[in-house]
Amino acid sequence: MQGPPHPSPQQSPPHSHQHPRGHQYAPLRPQAAAATKPTKAYNPRHPERTLLYRTIAEHFETWFELSSAGQFDGQDDHHTPPAYVEKAFRKYLECGIFAHGFARVRCDDCGDDFLVAFSCKGRGVCPACNTRRMAEAAAHLCDHVFPRLPVRQWVLSVPKRIRYYLQRDKGALNAALRIFLRVVQQSLVAACPGAAKADPASLHVGAVAFIHRFGSSLNTHVHFHVCVVDGVFEALPGSVLPGSESDTKSVKPPSITFHPAQIDVTAIAQVQAQVQTTVRKRLLRAFVARGHLESHDAKDMNERGASSQHGGGFSVDAGVRIEATDRAGLERLLRYCARPPFAMDRLKQRGADLVYRCGKGHAEPLQSDKYSGELVLTPLELINRIAQLVPPPRTHRHRYYGVLAPNSPLRGSVTAMAQMPVFAHSSRVIDANSGADVGSSVTAMVLGSAGGAAPPELPAQPKPRPPAHYLWAALIARIYEVFPLICPNCGGQMRIIAFITFSADIQKILEHIGVEPEAPRITPARGPPLWDDCGAQGLQELGEGVEAGPDWDAMSQSPPDYSDDQRTAW
Repeated sequence: MQGPPHPSPQQSPPHSHQHPRGHQYAPLRPQAAAATKPTKAYNPRHPERTLLYRTIAEHFETWFELSSAGQFDGQDDHHTPPAYVEKAFRKYLECGIFAHGFARVRCDDCGDDFLVAFSCKGRGVCPACNTRRMAEAAAHLCDHVFPRLPVRQWVLSVPKRIRYYLQRDKGALNAALRIFLRVVQQSLVAACPGAAKADPASLHVGAVAFIHRFGSSLNTHVHFHVCVVDGVFEALPGSVLPGSESDTKSVKPPSITFHPAQIDVTAIAQVQAQVQTTVRKRLLRAFVARGHLESHDAKDMNERGASSQHGGGFSVDAGVRIEATDRAGLERLLRYCARPPFAMDRLKQRGADLVYRCGKGHAEPLQSDKYSGELVLTPLELINRIAQLVPPPRTHRHRYYGVLAPNSPLRGSVTAMAQMPVFAHSSRVIDANSGADVGSSVTAMVLGSAGGAAPPELPAQPKPRPPAHYLWAALIARIYEVFPLICPNCGGQMRIIAFITFSADIQKILEHIGVEPEAPRITPARGPPLWDDCGAQGLQELGEGVEAGPDWDAMSQSPPDYSDDQRTAW
């Protein structure tokens, strides 16, 4: 689907605001190679045409009024939704809409240009911004963090009774994650024959933990996905650690050696069972110490988990392993671990119902047996479920552990093994000892490579981009293999020349190119349909000028069988 038409090169849009940083993006590849190879055209997205956007635009205001009055289950005593939830929904309704501002991208060679709408950069509602965060996190971890060594995924799930405290108590969440990581580290040390004679204090693991607060059926389900380097790192004796007494400014990072874990396919089941048993005992003991569980309840849960086949709700899985040479597989695994709470392509409409297709299965009974493996929801129920999955602000969605932790003295030596090779046309140089970038200060990503090119001569070079922040064009190229900043007509380099933010200028430009200058309409809150019918019928019977109220007798319910039911034992 092609994007909106754009003005001719001779007709520049009125009142364009020049980007103060000028040439922001460096050439990504030689022009001769770009001109010989055909490129795909970039098509801007249109979120207002999706089912999710239409549903939220039509029912969000109604849901917000009903939710503020406490009309949904699971709200406890907090009627009004949190401010960050409302902000996430309202920013999503402006994401990708040209009427709220855009950037102009132009080719200096042939004059071809197009418009790119601003994004909301939200964390919980917008599918496009969630996908960008997922791709950016996976690209950074794959290119700059994980060394070229085997990586194994460890997954921990706990019973529903413990999930309740993990959802509401940050201290309990941190304690559970620490216990799980320590048990995994002990199992890896035991599985490394080369580390048998090493000092236990010098052995470390490298891991990145992803905290998932959602399930496959849009439900709250706190569990952990941990990507661990399949082995242990040993700090060699005699190396000086930064921060020690003999530390000086000229001290290099310490030397390390890696001991791979010897866990084959036949032994992984036994390792999983041992880790699951140890985690279950330690986790229940920690929850008793924190006052969340009684000692006899913890004992019953431990006995039930040891005797049942399903582990009593405790589950540990470590069957996914990525080889050291499979960097594409590692990036797919990291995208899976950093995925957003829901996928827009799973949402369909059948008649008046919204049907969400669950993943491998559903964690709760469905309302109807008509659609197997699918969740049938009303628009208000869908919005309410998405609102419960919006992460709070300033909450980390993944954490670093071991030698990959930010304060670890071994991080520089380990992450140096993750750098990509330097291309012949690149001026980017990686220090083998520290892993620091000592090359050019302008970074340009080419389909996932960590190469760069020298920018044009400028009076002052811009501030170098952090390695964790990727250009939006580079992320699109990694996912869709379409680079937006390569001209589809001549293969030349395109660049952003202006950001249009004033409403008068936006309206003139959109009217000039034939695009709707008004934002999609947001439906205001409305009352129940029963009240509207009662009001219309009452006006006909009572005449004009008389306001009729609802017929409460017609909506009365039958009295309960027991006036004061005391049969439930709490």
